[in-house]
Amino acid sequence: MPFMQTSFNSTDQLPKVASELLSKFADERFFAFFGKMGVGKTTLIKELCRQLGVTDNVCSPTFAIINEYRDRDNEPIYHFDFYRLKCLDEAYDIGYEEYFYSGNYCFTEWTEKIEPLLPDRYVKVEMAENNGNRILSAYVAD
Repeated sequence: MPFMQTSFNSTDQLPKVASELLSKFADERFFAFFGKMGVGKTTLIKELCRQLGVTDNVCSPTFAIINEYRDRDNEPIYHFDFYRLKCLDEAYDIGYEEYFYSGNYCFTEWTEKIEPLLPDRYVKVEMAENNGNRILSAYVAD
């Protein structure tokens, strides 16, 4: 099983971190991000999307819950922010299954709010901050 652990202390290092994440988990399409507010989840997702060829403005879908971007092959990439979800029914209301099981890239933030709905297999990306360093651990959860 692939496992990745790294630390970084500058946004200048994000291209390397994103590249390693996409490379290490090349066969995976669902990336569930966990971590406190301000740890850099959205910033890393922006870089992942950039490396996948997204030219649109990538931003946190805090109010919309989901943003859709297009990669270099014009395939959809789905970016979710579940921070404002009050209950699981709201995830059902947006038709989460259509996105989660599409086979396209899905990046979720505030995943702990919808954990029971996660696919059987996904990349769990845990991010934390310690004295200015960001620590990232990623592995396939199934």
